[in-house]
Parts: sequence; C-alpha cells; structure tokens
Amino acid sequence: MSKFIITEEFWDVFPQAEIAVILAKGINNSELYAEDFRSDIIEMLGKSNMEAKKYLTEEVFSENKVIAVWRTAYQKFKTKKGVRCSIEALLKRVEKGNNVGVLNPLVDIYNSVSLKYGLPCGGEDIDTFAGDMLLTKAEGGELFLALGDEEYDNALPGEIIYKDDEGAVCRCWNWRDGQRTMLTEDTINAFLIIESVDPDRSTDLKSAAEELSVLVQRFLGGTSQVVHMNINNRETDM
Repeated sequence: MSKFIITEEFWDVFPQAEIAVILAKGINNSELYAEDFRSDIIEMLGKSNMEAKKYLTEEVFSENKVIAVWRTAYQKFKTKKGVRCSIEALLKRVEKGNNVGVLNPLVDIYNSVSLKYGLPCGGEDIDTFAGDMLLTKAEGGELFLALGDEEYDNALPGEIIYKDDEGAVCRCWNWRDGQRTMLTEDTINAFLIIESVDPDRSTDLKSAAEELSVLVQRFLGGTSQVVHMNINNRETDM
C-alpha cells in the first residue's frame, strides 16, 4: 500500500503547519451519477461564493488575514514568480464578482468547502499515483504539466511540492495541480487535502475536513476517512 509522507524538509520550514487528508474510496464522480442532486451541489457552491466574502474585510486585498498568512508562507521557499496560494486565487475571483464556477462534482464540493472556510483545498486521483506521495522540498526538475498547459514547467530546487515517483503532482505547495493526477469523472479513489499555516485555525481545519468527508459520501457514495497530520504525525497509508 502506498503512503502519504510529509518529510523533514517540509517541517523544517513549517513546523506549525497542519494538514487534513480525506481519503475517499469507491466514489462515483460522474455527471450521470450526480444528475439527480447536481443542482444541490451547484447551489452549495453558490452559497459558499457568497459566504467567502466574510474573509474580505480589508481595503487592500493582500491584508486580509486568510491571504496574508499564505503570502508570508510563500516567502519561505522558492516559488515560480507571481504564483499564489489556491485560496487566494479563489477569493480573488470572489472579490472581482467572478464567482468560482462548476467543474465536476468532486471539485465543486471541495471548492465549496475551501470558500466556506477560507482554507486551501485540493484533490488528486489516487489511482494515478506512482509510489508514495510526498510533501517535501523539490530537488529541482521534477516533471510537471499543469492543468490547461501544453508544455512542461518543472519544479524548481527548494520549492515545496507534492510529488511521487514520476514527478511533481502539485507545484508551489498548493498553487496548481498537474494533468497526470487530476480528478476526473472517472475518479474512483480520491486523495483530498486541506492545509493550514495558522495555528489559530486548527478548529476550522478540523471542521472543514469533517464537512468535506460527509459531503463526499453524501453526494458521491463510497467511504471517506479523515486523517489529521502535523509535525508529530507525518505519514499515513493511502
């Protein structure tokens, strides 16, 4: 069985980080399966877009706390120029009145949770992984083809990435997912993750993870397990 391992190199930079993993197994992410309740998921996403405005209280966008903590985090490791945390990208759309839209059932569900709690959420297809999944510092050159791109844009030395034996899975910690491991309508087993670098939001992280787990089972079936990871709990079976 493959594992998810958060390495020492990561904890050296982010000793107070907390990561919630949701392992969703045996789900059905097809639009056909979701047809009868697709409107419920879309409505939930719409409500989360509205609710997310509570995180945008400052006149200067970058000074909102849920964004500022990640701006600070991204200054602690090598990044591709101009990249931002995934929750910042979502909230920027909300600020501009361009609501986060519909993709596929599972992505819509985790985007709803991300917006509601102001925490970055992501997801990958477990069955596409090659060996163990690591959250670590890149050696540099790990292969990466981002969603929507046609050319590879590989990892930089010292960059925080998710990676497996074939290359990077998500670059710049939670900036952008790759095509190789993306969630699709054919996904049966999903690796979902919620991240926090703010110790004051530990309770929010736990609530978000439990809610995401419940929603996935409710709408997509299968089973769902939540694992909370920190510097004292660094790996889990997948």
